[in-house]
Amino acid sequence: MKKVITEKFVRRAIRDWLFRNGWGRNYKEKESHEQGVDIQVQNNKWSGYFLIETKGESSAKSAKSQRETSFVFSLGQIITRIKVVDARYAYNYGLGLPESSAKIAIRRIPWQAARKLCLYVFSVNHSGKVKKYSWQDLRKFQK
Repeated sequence: MKKVITEKFVRRAIRDWLFRNGWGRNYKEKESHEQGVDIQVQNNKWSGYFLIETKGESSAKSAKSQRETSFVFSLGQIITRIKVVDARYAYNYGLGLPESSAKIAIRRIPWQAARKLCLYVFSVNHSGKVKKYSWQDLRKFQK
């Protein structure tokens, strides 16, 4: 039986991925008692931001329905964070999910919506490897 991927594990894996890929300036991670997006970070070279909502796995026996619920809940949270902001900055949004929930997101989020919203899916596996899916990737999977 595989170990449950916690939200903390997902956040750390994504944080490390962001730092390795040019996203580290003004890094902020929400504390458990705070409201707002889980991860906010600025690109090291340009005025772009990533706002990422993260979720972990459930240890419940009804894992399939829990993964679906977790995905839908995280999508709702990130959608409510999207706002029209200063045009000088590029805002990208992301869902940071365990691989099992990310597979659902990749299948269910319409690629056209992901394109319009600058929405990405970050998939974290049990070893902590992160894969980022863009709207182009979603389109390939949804054909």
